[in-house]
Amino acid sequence: MEETIGVTSAAQIPKQRGESLLDTAVRYAEERHWDVFPGTWLDSVEGAERCSCGDAACARPGAHPAREDWATQATGSATVARRLWSKQPKASILLPTGRTFDAIDVPETAGFLALARMERMELTLGPVTCTPDRRMQFFVLPGATVKVPDLVRKLGWPPAALDLLALGEGAYVAAPPTRFGASGAVQWACRPTAANRWLPDAEEIISPLSYACGREGRRR
Repeated sequence: MEETIGVTSAAQIPKQRGESLLDTAVRYAEERHWDVFPGTWLDSVEGAERCSCGDAACARPGAHPAREDWATQATGSATVARRLWSKQPKASILLPTGRTFDAIDVPETAGFLALARMERMELTLGPVTCTPDRRMQFFVLPGATVKVPDLVRKLGWPPAALDLLALGEGAYVAAPPTRFGASGAVQWACRPTAANRWLPDAEEIISPLSYACGREGRRR
């Protein structure tokens, strides 16, 4: 059964239950053709959950790369993904950006505002994640890191004035149901479906995202 948060019909966040990290990682590779790689995981230490990296002050416990060469470890093969998570079933699921997709990262409040606006505009969205640290990532076609700064300027915003970041080659996002320590799990604000297999270009959604980020910035 899925529980949803009723913000708008476009902003429902299904909770994944009963599905192992291994099965989910394999499904992302097999069904969406996304590259995946295992990150760190959570260990119980003296009754508390700690990141497997060993840093007690880890900023993203259980949700960051476990090795420096993670980019070469990322795979789009379901068979390889199954083997990797069989070795460490608790490993987080991380998706490298700059390959099959880029991601536009914004604050959660701005993200939900933009989702509502996009729904009214009847825009076609790709998958969107919502993280426990109150960020949202909108999946778009690769190349966003090059386009976004100029697109934002054309809309009248200095890029540095907006809390909006395009993630491309060399970056990654955490995929549901990866957990961030005790903060909770990554969830889908817009889950992957057959309808959003074809991703939008950054240019198609940058206006409502910029507007929402600008509005939230003025409130601070």
